[in-house]
Amino acid sequence: MDNRLKVLVVDDSKVMRGIIRKMLGSGGTEVVEACDGRQALDVLAGQSVDCIISDWNMPRMKGIDLLRRVRSDAALAHTPFIMVTAEAMASNLAEADAANVSSYLTKPFTADDLWSTLRRVLPDRLAVARTA
Repeated sequence: MDNRLKVLVVDDSKVMRGIIRKMLGSGGTEVVEACDGRQALDVLAGQSVDCIISDWNMPRMKGIDLLRRVRSDAALAHTPFIMVTAEAMASNLAEADAANVSSYLTKPFTADDLWSTLRRVLPDRLAVARTA
């Protein structure tokens, strides 16, 4: 059985998805990608993931709307959800908190920032600290 961490990365920027994939790949993580919230919902309908990392601003369906859809779906509601944003505006953070976001990452962030956040939202899955 494959017990690698499986993460869905949702971002309309192929470059940003690639950066996050590279950061996660160093930890032996399986990465699934989606270019917006709608595509992410299609992915989630077909497979389970351990965590969702989503950009806030995307066409078709924003990250906050994806978060609300995930939280309203009984099968997905407990999936850790990390919101990535370029602007950490208080109103956005409050809106995401109200929608039960697991954590935030503000761009730019490092691989250490990402892994620290993953360890916080997936404590049972990542009990052992990642070694560089």
